[in-house]
Amino acid sequence: MSGPQCCSNPPTPNPTSGSGHVEKLGGLDSYLTGSSDSKLAIVLVSDVFGYEAPNLRKLADKVAAAGFFVVVPDFFYGDPYVPATDGSLSIFDWLKGHGTDKGFEDVKVVIEALKSKGVSAIGAVGFCWGAKVVVELAKGDFIQAAVLAHPSLVTVDDIKAVKVPISILGAEIDQMSPPEVVKQFEEVLIAKAEIKSHVKIFPKVSHGWTVRYDASDEAAVKPAEEAHQDMLQWFLNHVK
Repeated sequence: MSGPQCCSNPPTPNPTSGSGHVEKLGGLDSYLTGSSDSKLAIVLVSDVFGYEAPNLRKLADKVAAAGFFVVVPDFFYGDPYVPATDGSLSIFDWLKGHGTDKGFEDVKVVIEALKSKGVSAIGAVGFCWGAKVVVELAKGDFIQAAVLAHPSLVTVDDIKAVKVPISILGAEIDQMSPPEVVKQFEEVLIAKAEIKSHVKIFPKVSHGWTVRYDASDEAAVKPAEEAHQDMLQWFLNHVK
């Protein structure tokens, strides 16, 4: 994960943002929104900036409005990445203590907690760091559908191992998953005809555009909302 771009436009965390609430699920503090009676759940796995990002919670509320119970866990235990103005804590130093392998172990516990509540179908979307966690889920029988938004750390070998319907939303301007890499992902998925897949590269946007946009900038909001709609449609089609 190269440093500067993965961490550009950091959100201002707001623990009271969103129309849902925070409670423990599977041992993790989690932002929960939507009907807890729903048998269909979506798990949002954040980027390095964590589960208090207002745009992320707004997106969770939007997914919940379509009938899903939505969970945004705090995989960083109250310690999301905060870029230091003096550069003292690099993203690489932070990642040493916040690996996606631990995120994968934690998300499995969250999924078990959802199933024990009677949820019968689950989708998961991962942003940046979170995409690596979600692609690991997509290699097993944990979820019914996956979406990766501007993925980081995801490899062609990861995509080769995917077993569930997967949608990949890439940015034209992205050092983590440049368009040529996303096209490789697409070639792998086209060759796996038994797996439903969708790959789209959004023009003129940068890594992080789906959640790290300025809500007052219409030119930034439009492609973010288009990506949100693509994601939601994927879940409506495959999590039921």
